[in-house]
Amino acid sequence: MLLAFFFLLPSMLAWAKERRAEPAATSRPPNVLFIVADDLGIGDLACYGNPYVSTPRLDRLAAEGIRLTDYYAASPLCAPSRAALLTGRYNHRTGAVDVSSNRGIDRIALSEKTFGDYFRHARYATALIGKWHNGLYHPRYLPHERGFDLFYGFANGGHDYWQWHLMRNGQTENADGRYLTDALTDEAIAFVEKNRDRPFALFLAHPAPHSPFQAPQALIDAYLKKGEGKYGRAVATIYAMIEAMDTGVGRVLDRLEELGLHDDTWIVFTSDNGAILGNSGEFPGESTDRFHGPFRGNKDTVFEQGIRVPAIVSWRGKLPSGALLSTPVHGCDWLPTFLANVDRPLLDSGKPFDGEDVTALLKGQRVVGLENRALPFPKNRYTPVAHSNAALRKGPWKLVWPAVKPTQQKDNVRDGPSYNRGIVYPHWEMPLDPEIPLHASTESLSPQLYHLPDDPSESVDLAARHPETVRALQADYDAWFAAVSAEWTLANREVREEDTVYWSDRSPPDPRVLFADFWRWQGTGKDPEKDDPLTVFRGYWSYPKK
Repeated sequence: MLLAFFFLLPSMLAWAKERRAEPAATSRPPNVLFIVADDLGIGDLACYGNPYVSTPRLDRLAAEGIRLTDYYAASPLCAPSRAALLTGRYNHRTGAVDVSSNRGIDRIALSEKTFGDYFRHARYATALIGKWHNGLYHPRYLPHERGFDLFYGFANGGHDYWQWHLMRNGQTENADGRYLTDALTDEAIAFVEKNRDRPFALFLAHPAPHSPFQAPQALIDAYLKKGEGKYGRAVATIYAMIEAMDTGVGRVLDRLEELGLHDDTWIVFTSDNGAILGNSGEFPGESTDRFHGPFRGNKDTVFEQGIRVPAIVSWRGKLPSGALLSTPVHGCDWLPTFLANVDRPLLDSGKPFDGEDVTALLKGQRVVGLENRALPFPKNRYTPVAHSNAALRKGPWKLVWPAVKPTQQKDNVRDGPSYNRGIVYPHWEMPLDPEIPLHASTESLSPQLYHLPDDPSESVDLAARHPETVRALQADYDAWFAAVSAEWTLANREVREEDTVYWSDRSPPDPRVLFADFWRWQGTGKDPEKDDPLTVFRGYWSYPKK
């Protein structure tokens, strides 16, 4: 009953129809507006049942289009998930398996083609506005070198929302008083206006509600009042960030309407992974725990709340209005679906998509093969591990291997300085950390089996009752993992060799200067005033070799 309420109540909302501009008479292929939020969980929109957050524009988009109830991000972590969105391929194949940009394991190998490459080849205007996080510190991995005519945003995994430094195709623009979400919205509108007379593909990658948790104070105050006694300042700030993003999305949609382009535009709104729940870090003693429906899990985990995220699709006049779709859809599906509706010669990358064209499914047709396909979800730190924090969904069944702790641990002492510097400083170049931890000796735990239609909270393990199902799902998963692991090895080698060549005739920056304010001295027993950080902290290109 709870699950039915969670999904069906929002669809009963009725929305007044605004007067809209007449669509432009044109035979050009459809525009694409692909909007990706960051760390937005399945319970973070009103149209997915949240009783506290205000998201009227996304709710209306859902009421006018299709709301997916079983949409899965490719990974419960941002860089790997985004790699799948950008390539239509499982992230392991691309080289992007984790978020540590200093080690290059967020990079999409240069042999892969991206959303920008495909649409530019089809003679679209292309832009990536917002967060990238699929290749830092080396110019060839940035969006304006990966098929996007315009990159306006930041390459780091997180960024300050007020004191921002955004890159415009390699040149830095500094904060001007606008909230980051508003600056990105303004740029998206400008891009649409500039390209109103040609097809465009805009990848609008909002960083909200990813940390740092910052929002306009008036919105925060409103949510503190609304949620008094129910949640604290951390959640109030997150909800304020989400509402600000919703307002920005509405502004872009309004401009499409005014230009007569709305009916000619595929619009997809989704998230890269589930919400991060628990200790906020930024608000001592407070939690980011909030409404997440019946689902279990967290960002970083392959339980449902980590990978099942909101997805709203609209293409007025071409797709149904006010529809719910419960057939599983995967993050790799968007790119091949968009391209299947482009009546122009397409780029042959030589590398097949892992995703499927789900156009027929979105149009309300039953596609049996999509209902029962195997969808894998592994996530480990630094390097792939077969049976730790891994899952496979096939039809109603989901097989889960619980996380083995060493495979999930991040070395924040080593990886933190570059990430934290990137939150407040403009982009810079530097060589990669020379090492990637391996987990070759990891012993897995017994897999767990869940029947999702009856048990969306993944609380009843049925593995002992259905051993034949466990064996069949494990065979599917193991065959998949063997194939993508081999490609991960090649992609990672390609990334590291490219970096070695790039820095072979360049002088790297001095890490003592670069990270002067970001070393994590606490607990080292060393004196930051006297000790050389490169004798204390490993992982830097000029540390003493042994």
